[in-house]
Amino acid sequence: MAKNNDGKMSREEAGRMGGEATSKNHDKEFYQEIGRKGGEATSENHDKEFYQEIGKKGGETTAENHGEEFYQEIGRKGGEATSDNHDKEFYQEIGRKGGEATSENHDKDFYREIGEKGGNARAKQRDND
Repeated sequence: MAKNNDGKMSREEAGRMGGEATSKNHDKEFYQEIGRKGGEATSENHDKEFYQEIGKKGGETTAENHGEEFYQEIGRKGGEATSDNHDKEFYQEIGRKGGEATSENHDKDFYREIGEKGGNARAKQRDND
């Protein structure tokens, strides 16, 4: 047991012991409920910028700790889960929305550039076949 200079249990040790005792006395539903309540309280006390900032920090930390394979795996899992839960109309709708958003944010030069890149990639692919 970790002790402070005065011989008492450290805050870290007390927290660990309390967490262990709580986990023995409560089930999954308990943790889901306190998580839901905490999420609601947090959303009432914070604005959009707060969530953007913690998302940015979390993304940066994740990127520092994981390589390309991690992102490929979570992308694959997310794609599978999404395809299991959505139909053709869902994909048509998100494609339409994405196209509209892209057209609002980019000009003709953007489309010319991506068209050229796509054409060059396709030509290279044909040459290798």
